[in-house]
Amino acid sequence: QVQLVESGGGLVQAGGSLRLSCAASERTVSTYALGWFRQAPGKEREYVAAISGGNSIIEYADSVKGRFTISRDNAKNTVDLQMSSLKPEDTAVYYCSAARTVASIRVAPAYWGQGTQVTVSL
Repeated sequence: QVQLVESGGGLVQAGGSLRLSCAASERTVSTYALGWFRQAPGKEREYVAAISGGNSIIEYADSVKGRFTISRDNAKNTVDLQMSSLKPEDTAVYYCSAARTVASIRVAPAYWGQGTQVTVSL
C-alpha cells in the first residue's frame, strides 16, 4: 500500500510561482511513475504532468507546458511540481498520483494523495 501526501499549496498572485511537493510512504515508489492532476470545483479532473521512475519519460499537459516542471528525488521518495507564470485558471486542488507507468498515470493511477489547494488571484 502506497500513501501519498501533498504539500506546498497556497495563495499566489497571477504571474507568481509556487512549488508543490508529494511524499510517498514507501521507497518502493521509486520504481513507480509519479504524476500530478488538478481539479477545480465543478470541473473534471485534469491531467497535469507525469514522470517515470528512472526520469526517462516526462510528460506535461499542453496547458502547463513551458510553465510547470515536474521532478523527483527517489532517495527521498518525493515528486515536486514547480509552477511558474501562474494564471487564475491554474486554481484547483492538486493531487499527487502513482502508477506502474507514465501511461497508467494518465489513464488510471493506482494511488492518490489527499490534495493541496492552489489559488491564483488576479
